[in-house]
Amino acid sequence: MWAAILIFAVAAVVGLTMAVAAFQNRFPPVGSAILHGALAAAGLVLLLIAVLLHGAMGAARWALGFFLVAALGGLVLALGFHARRRNLPTGFVVGHATLAVIGLLILLAGALRLF
Repeated sequence: MWAAILIFAVAAVVGLTMAVAAFQNRFPPVGSAILHGALAAAGLVLLLIAVLLHGAMGAARWALGFFLVAALGGLVLALGFHARRRNLPTGFVVGHATLAVIGLLILLAGALRLF
């Protein structure tokens, strides 16, 4: 579980740099987008393994739900805007980031046994 948390945290930092660029009406670097997506996908795979194969419950399942919705939003941002070299819609960026951060906080709280 901690490996997934660490990977998601690094993905969040890379995503933050991309969000800053988007809010400054600059096009986020392609390398950052690829790294962010790859890290998020790796974290998602680890979390899926924990939930589906190892039976993780509670916080891990809730976090997985938030991350899956955030991943769908990330795919829309990547394929619908970034790949077409269009500016990322800031409202969509905020929604994607909010879902992912909520997922990360839930996962972290569960790993620390805060609930």
